[in-house]
Amino acid sequence: MTGAALDELFKLLDIQGEDALECASLLRSAPGDATRRAMASLEARLGVFPGTPAAADGCMEPDWIEALLRFAPVVHEYHLSLGIPAESSAAILADVGLHLRINRRVHGRFGLDTWDWLTLHMAGNIFRIGRLQFHLVRDDEGSAPSDSWVLGVHIPEGSGLSPALVDASFGQAREFFGKYFPDKAVSVARCESWMLDPYLAKKLPDSNIAAFAKRFTLDRCSDAPGDAVYFTFRKRGMDNLDRLPRETSLQRVVLERIDDGGVWQLGHGHLVLPPARSTQA
Repeated sequence: MTGAALDELFKLLDIQGEDALECASLLRSAPGDATRRAMASLEARLGVFPGTPAAADGCMEPDWIEALLRFAPVVHEYHLSLGIPAESSAAILADVGLHLRINRRVHGRFGLDTWDWLTLHMAGNIFRIGRLQFHLVRDDEGSAPSDSWVLGVHIPEGSGLSPALVDASFGQAREFFGKYFPDKAVSVARCESWMLDPYLAKKLPDSNIAAFAKRFTLDRCSDAPGDAVYFTFRKRGMDNLDRLPRETSLQRVVLERIDDGGVWQLGHGHLVLPPARSTQA
């Protein structure tokens, strides 16, 4: 891959600094067997609206990083073929660079322990629209009353969850998917997040997180002990929690619940999307 091609790729994926050097090293030679298997898996999933990440299939983390890098331009072209603007495609593919940076914060090295999450991006059916990300998938829980498609809602790292930003994202999402996927009507969005754990809204009732959670009808909860720690502190595992900062109210709530013997949960909820204002350009 030429220097110009690398620059274009890294701009698309928002890969910077040391991560760009490491990625360039991965792309210097032809892909090995494991990388080709990973790429074949990504190709088989493109455009078929999978709801779950790709299986490891014997490929290791470096194989998947290389496969994601090599396959991203294919996804970008797929988006463009649907009429999706280049900037909308780049907004979601930039998650590759973001997660490389997060990996450095978590582990102190180059890597991508969230490679499986990013295989969803490479299937072409997840997009960042304003503050939130939306994942178009078949409804497998019966939360959609009259159609077979729903939008999974994900909360990428970034600015806060002000009601105005969230309102804008939901409104724009209905329009976006109505325009570019008109044969897959959606009326319901679904979210699975530790932020929907009722304990959080109880402890921080006036927070933007609580306001976000209240948008959803809670269907059920399941234990997810490490999620709150990971997403609040970007730390894997439950050891040495006493070393973590307690500077914000959120940090204190997350750690105090664990101190008291509680277990953080994953809330599973749904909401009815606002009507689309327009499906025109």
